[in-house]
Amino acid sequence: MWNPGVPFGNYTEGMKFRVVLEHDADAKAFSAVCPELPGCASAGDTEEEAKQNIKEAIELYLAPSDVELSRDAKLDEVTVG
Repeated sequence: MWNPGVPFGNYTEGMKFRVVLEHDADAKAFSAVCPELPGCASAGDTEEEAKQNIKEAIELYLAPSDVELSRDAKLDEVTVG
């Protein structure tokens, strides 16, 4: 159960996500997309930079945000995997 004194988002194990990397010859850059996270995309001048940028984009995508709860609501966590 949620403890107001303990923030959400402290992952204890790494999670793996598939990343699609494509080189755009016209832009001379690499795009990176995470298919499991709609809208999560990034780019970079090199393949390595694109991979680092999509890693950061995934971390930001998964970061918890403030949630306003009604008086009757309860915030909890589930573990997947």
